[in-house]
Amino acid sequence: MRYVIIGVGAAGITAAKTIRACEADADIVMISQDNYVHSRCMLHRFISGERTEDGLNFAGEDFFEKNNIYWIKDTIVTRVDTKEKEVYLQDQRIAYDKLLIATGANSFMPPVGDFRTADNVFGLRHLSDAQNICNAIKENAKVLVVGSGLVGLDAAYALLERKLDVTVVEMAERILPIQLDDTAAKAYQDLFEEAGCKFYLGRKASETVLDKDNNIEAVILDDGTKIACDVIIVAAGVRPAIACVEESGIQAERFIEVNEYMETSASGVYAAGDVTGRSGIWPNAQKQGQTAGYNMCGIKTQYLDTYAMKNTINFYGLATLSLGRGQVQEGDKVVVCEDSKEYKKAIIRAGKLDSITLQGDMDYSGIYQYLIKNQIALPENGKDVFHLSFADFYGVEADGQYTYSL
Repeated sequence: MRYVIIGVGAAGITAAKTIRACEADADIVMISQDNYVHSRCMLHRFISGERTEDGLNFAGEDFFEKNNIYWIKDTIVTRVDTKEKEVYLQDQRIAYDKLLIATGANSFMPPVGDFRTADNVFGLRHLSDAQNICNAIKENAKVLVVGSGLVGLDAAYALLERKLDVTVVEMAERILPIQLDDTAAKAYQDLFEEAGCKFYLGRKASETVLDKDNNIEAVILDDGTKIACDVIIVAAGVRPAIACVEESGIQAERFIEVNEYMETSASGVYAAGDVTGRSGIWPNAQKQGQTAGYNMCGIKTQYLDTYAMKNTINFYGLATLSLGRGQVQEGDKVVVCEDSKEYKKAIIRAGKLDSITLQGDMDYSGIYQYLIKNQIALPENGKDVFHLSFADFYGVEADGQYTYSL
């Protein structure tokens, strides 16, 4: 049996580990356009100079040799033929019995001025992006970061560590608009500003000024503000990397569609990670890869971790954990606890914990992930949600109900 995996990110590597654990003698081939296995969550540490390419490897030294996996690196899969069960590379074809597509996602470049054609504009999704950014940055460079989500702030943090002039433009009225509310976000904004970062919030990039060398030398915002820059990093979202399945018959529009077993519309072809359009956080990608690996080996396994979203943020020593969807709806109960050292916010919906933000103290956070993921009803005696523990719940689930220890 030959298993072919496209992609060596979190989903692909986890799937390979799972298959090898299930089948010691299986033929496993992995294909990637990357030369290095790397964690995209750590790319900012490469930009800051804290890590080398090898230092980004999360799979472990000699992973492919130890697991007897044939790795075809620095290669793009141009086409998937589901009838002949082959994948096309630039100069060869590889046959498969089972195929996993774990190609991840690419940075989205908005159609603003010369963003898509200028030589000094970069996304930050792959190691090659980080390498190109480092090559482009000169001493005393002025860097403009478009977008203040986790990727944008990771980039800004890395550049500030290098003592560069950094400006961040965000169309929302606060930084980290998806992950945090106003209070939690403002705490990070203050820390970044203390480090020298400048912010333009509630503003959009509207026009660009191009120099004779095809580099953008200034960006004009929608209010007319002109920002001079030497390098631009765009962190305005991603698009699943589905180019290899075009005209393959695999059902995919914006992303590859999969069922609960991570199988696509083509028999024997699976997908996992960002390419599926599902929650793009690291643990979910690993779980999807594991689920796909089991099913590729004939071990029927459902992917069920679709509810709770988790973000862990830590800049300048301030840690924040955000669990759940985080959006307040009509009828929700919002509970806030705040002092000079920590900030906590819980959203309770229909008697169950929908989401929670913990900034500062992370102790005993496991109970909240448990409650959100399993949608367990909270005690009805009014006990403070921020002081719950596993000791408050015991017994066996029966028709969705738990017995409480109160």
